[in-house]
Amino acid sequence: MSLALALAAVTAVVLLAPVLAHLMGRSAGWVLGAALVGCAGLVISLHTPGERIDQLVPWIPSADIALRLRLDGLSFLFSLVVLLIGAAVMVYSAGYLKEKKPVAFYTLMTFFAAAMMLLVLADDIVLLYVAWELTTLISYLLILRSAPDAAAPATRTLLITVLGGLCLLGAVALMWSATGTTVLSDALAHEVWAQDPVFAGWVAGLVAIAAMTKSAQFPFHFWLPDAMVAPAPVSAYLHAAAMVKAGIYLLMLFSTAASHSPVWMWMLITVGLITTVMGGIFALQKHDLKQLLAYSTVSQLGLLVVVIAIGTPLAMLAASVHVVAHALFKAAAFMHIGLLEKRFGSRNINDLSGLARSTPWDSAMIVLAAASMAGVIPLLGFVSKELVLESLLEGPIGWLLAGLVTLGAIFTVAYSAHIVLNTLPGRSTQEPKRAGTLPMVVAIGATALAGLGLGLTVGLGVLDPIVAPAAADAAGVARSEITYLALWHGINAPLLLSLTALVLGLAAAYWVWRNLETAARPLIRFSGVEITQQLITGTIASGRRVGDLTRSDAISRHIGIPAVGLGVGALLLPLTWQGLPPGETVQPFDYVLLGIVVLGLILAITARHRLTAVLSTGIVGFGVALWFYSLGAADVALTQLLVEILTVVIMVLVLNRLGRRLLTTPGRRRRIVTAVISLGAGTAATLAALTLTGHRGLSPAGEYFLLNVYEDTGGTNVVNTILVDYRALDTFGELVVLAIAALSVFALIQARPLLDEPTPTLRLSSLVDPQDNAIFLTTTGKVLQPLMLFGSIYVLLRGHNAPGGGFIGALVGASALALAYLSSADDNARWMRLPYLAIAGSGIIVAVASGFLGYADGSFLRPLHAYLFGQHLTSALIFDVGVYLAVFGVILAALRMLGRAYPRVAPTADSVAEPPPPKDTPEEVTR
Repeated sequence: MSLALALAAVTAVVLLAPVLAHLMGRSAGWVLGAALVGCAGLVISLHTPGERIDQLVPWIPSADIALRLRLDGLSFLFSLVVLLIGAAVMVYSAGYLKEKKPVAFYTLMTFFAAAMMLLVLADDIVLLYVAWELTTLISYLLILRSAPDAAAPATRTLLITVLGGLCLLGAVALMWSATGTTVLSDALAHEVWAQDPVFAGWVAGLVAIAAMTKSAQFPFHFWLPDAMVAPAPVSAYLHAAAMVKAGIYLLMLFSTAASHSPVWMWMLITVGLITTVMGGIFALQKHDLKQLLAYSTVSQLGLLVVVIAIGTPLAMLAASVHVVAHALFKAAAFMHIGLLEKRFGSRNINDLSGLARSTPWDSAMIVLAAASMAGVIPLLGFVSKELVLESLLEGPIGWLLAGLVTLGAIFTVAYSAHIVLNTLPGRSTQEPKRAGTLPMVVAIGATALAGLGLGLTVGLGVLDPIVAPAAADAAGVARSEITYLALWHGINAPLLLSLTALVLGLAAAYWVWRNLETAARPLIRFSGVEITQQLITGTIASGRRVGDLTRSDAISRHIGIPAVGLGVGALLLPLTWQGLPPGETVQPFDYVLLGIVVLGLILAITARHRLTAVLSTGIVGFGVALWFYSLGAADVALTQLLVEILTVVIMVLVLNRLGRRLLTTPGRRRRIVTAVISLGAGTAATLAALTLTGHRGLSPAGEYFLLNVYEDTGGTNVVNTILVDYRALDTFGELVVLAIAALSVFALIQARPLLDEPTPTLRLSSLVDPQDNAIFLTTTGKVLQPLMLFGSIYVLLRGHNAPGGGFIGALVGASALALAYLSSADDNARWMRLPYLAIAGSGIIVAVASGFLGYADGSFLRPLHAYLFGQHLTSALIFDVGVYLAVFGVILAALRMLGRAYPRVAPTADSVAEPPPPKDTPEEVTR
């Protein structure tokens, strides 16, 4: 078995989730939980303590990026936490959810588990970043869909975690550049960490910030309590095993390499200490149990960050044990709060009492979870806390660090006791609802009892095979240097500090219990949520003010600003001017073409009718196309020519709905200003072309294409092979943009139908009758349309070796349809009824399908080559067919949607009054 199989198994659970949720409803949680347990069993079967398993699946070989997977002690620990806590949450959800068919919930939750598995198994820095961002996106979606008012908290969470993602991206780029590899294990072991302190400092700082945003460290801590709008299962998973644990995993993963920079340790210690104390204080102030647990999570994560900063083998062992303990007691606690909401309809301390009598089993489980969180013997939390204190005492400024962490532990004991003492004693205020809560009780019991069982058996070595290899890998030492776990180490300094925290914490809990209202008063008048929201609001307001500069329907303003900027930029070009390019000769025909272009420009500038302006710009386009052809760029010339033809057709369809004349005639002053701007921008563009490109020969990339095109692709048309062989991914992105453009036009026209201007007619003219008007086009079209369609296929097939290809072929075919449309008597011609969106979408599908064929040779969109009866065949042709269909569908969509007639809609109070419909009598002559 392989790691890819384990990852595929988790992915299969994701694919199975919507099907099971649709068929079984909420009960699908039982099956999904069992499936995740099975995946955990598969990972356990693959792991051998002290050994590492690697696997490589090629992804982007040209960039040395691959699906590199690694299972070592650290990834094994976090894999078990992700899968087993995930299984418990899935079972819990079977009783918690109210939706009859929670398809989206189960799909996103299992997807979260898969993303976390990809993160902890990744051995490639690019793959690590992709998985990191997947967890950000999924957490946003889970929070967003939880409640009608969840948009703002979800957005704030997204912005904070995306900030961390950008920092991680910067770290990935620096590591790739400095080490020359994307292999994560090789990059972390590279000698550059020790040799270049500047590099180590920058990467350490970026990684630390990325981890702090995910793990809710000060000053990014506020997103975690803010995200409490999410339901209990989401909170339990995000805060116990998924979202926040991603940051802890990243810190432990980079600890050895980043510790070469002093920035790493002191940054983490400072931030962690502030976070653990601050989180404990804020937790004590909360009456909402879910908010209390949120701040307690912040505090516990701060403790983990401090321990990881120490970096010794003992500290990493303490961190590894606390990762397990925290996952168990935090999952049990969050799920218990959800059970209280289900049974009593509230999670506020003031509304709950007497739970020990009304729900004794549930109360026992929350006591176990709270005791483990407070570090009470014999729970696993006690073991981890003792290790934490011992490791801190051995570190730098040991007693000071241990004292400050003990202060945080006092608050931990206080808020843990706060949960128990304010809800369990007393008389029960209401009868709990028990129907349908069995899955919740089972999940809570499993996680709470696991904390007790692992604490009691820790001396038997039950947990050592899981946490010891993780600690060794994180500390960068051999397994033999990791001490074995024990429940009792005798009376020592850590125990005395722990007892001090228990005594003072219980005293603080008693004071809070006696002074609930006083304790709940905020210490400061503002919060991180308010500051962040003000920043978001201010940013949007600033953007709106900047947008006001160009927020106008006047196209001249939108074009004028970049044109002015281009003209100003030309002022710097004389500094780099090298004179005219040497050896360049101007042919007489160039002057003719320049004259055509200038003539078209003059006509366009002086035009007073819309149609005249369109035809004049067409002259410019055709002149440029001829110029391309004269320079030998046949593919570019064909593309320019066909685009000009279709642009004129589509623009005429649009202009048919507007008045014949331009609405306004600019004044003399404005004409002068626009002339100056235009001349400046044109001069700048010309000088830039001469200066920046006129003095260099063919680029190395161009030389490579010319010398190797036939050997690499089997084709001789360099332009087409670049589009469909060398840089097919770029072309694929352009296809997606085209399809989106078609959908956008469709959506806009559906939302606001096009209006028609009164159509001018001529009395007793053949132009009144569409049959007589189009007789020339109809006659020639019968011959030209089939030829053009067959010609488009021919151009498509020959594109690999001669001017042509999918894009040009689609333009030829679309020109045939434009001819058919213009010669039709009505808007419902046979050619116009083709499913344009389906054709464009099928082009994307064909392109994607041909891309997957490339995996036969190791990479998406890599062309495959073969010979049949002496003829060269390539899968790039299939990709080109996708290009053909996508472009063809988009142009057909423009012809169909912009050319058809739309029924007039009666004006309403919310709409602008429309002009009256034209009369049917041909005698009327307008304008």
